[in-house]
Amino acid sequence: MKQISSKFSIAVHILSLIAVTSSQLCTGDYMAGSINTNPVIVRRIMANLKKAGLIAVRPGVGGATLMKDIREITLLDIYRAVEVAEAGGLFHIHGEPNMNCPVGRNIEGALRSELQEAQRALEQRLQQVTLQELVAKFT
Repeated sequence: MKQISSKFSIAVHILSLIAVTSSQLCTGDYMAGSINTNPVIVRRIMANLKKAGLIAVRPGVGGATLMKDIREITLLDIYRAVEVAEAGGLFHIHGEPNMNCPVGRNIEGALRSELQEAQRALEQRLQQVTLQELVAKFT
């Protein structure tokens, strides 16, 4: 079973680190050590978070800061910053089924609305959880 990429959980980890280490210089190398991943992966995800307006990154000496209060950042904000699923696009339906088959001819139409509803449910749940609520579970 293919999963949603780990970009989302890494992005949450990055933002959580920034939130709880506000008195320290939170560099990409420090984050990579906490996440136990390559610093290049951290920098790529940080670029997405910066583009989404969630963090600011200091050039030169490095380090990152949150651009919003952790009470204002939802898991959905983070998800949208790093995952590229558009509205109704989380699930991919296989292409070009056999149109001579009654299932092949109708499966996309029958399945699409169910998958869109599943994506809406996921996004609604992510919208309900702030970074502050998540961080409070482990600090």
